[in-house]
Amino acid sequence: QVRLVEFGGGLVQAGGSLRLSCVDSGRTFSRNAMGWFRQAPGKERELVAAINRSGISTYYADAVKGRFTISRDGAKNTLHLQMNSLKPEDTAVYYCAASDIMRVVTRSSDYNYWGQGTQVTVSS
Repeated sequence: QVRLVEFGGGLVQAGGSLRLSCVDSGRTFSRNAMGWFRQAPGKERELVAAINRSGISTYYADAVKGRFTISRDGAKNTLHLQMNSLKPEDTAVYYCAASDIMRVVTRSSDYNYWGQGTQVTVSS
């Protein structure tokens, strides 16, 4: 069973940084590929970054390449998203997700478990 809880969102000025974390209280963290999605008002949910089971392979959306870093800590069952050089267009609700697939997963339909989301607001 997988249960995901995100935290670390908040309000930040453009150019600032935030670090999101997602704790998996289940017992399958080490077997799951993970991802971060976001959804802005009036827009569809989009994949921001993804990481495979081992943490070796990652994927980033073009909009965040070079600014965001996804990582995982197996000892703490925690997924992180370090967000630097934030822009107003990064404002969204950010969701953590886990997949039963082990490789990097880029389709939202391949994710089986979702957190409740955390709000990130970037002011200009």
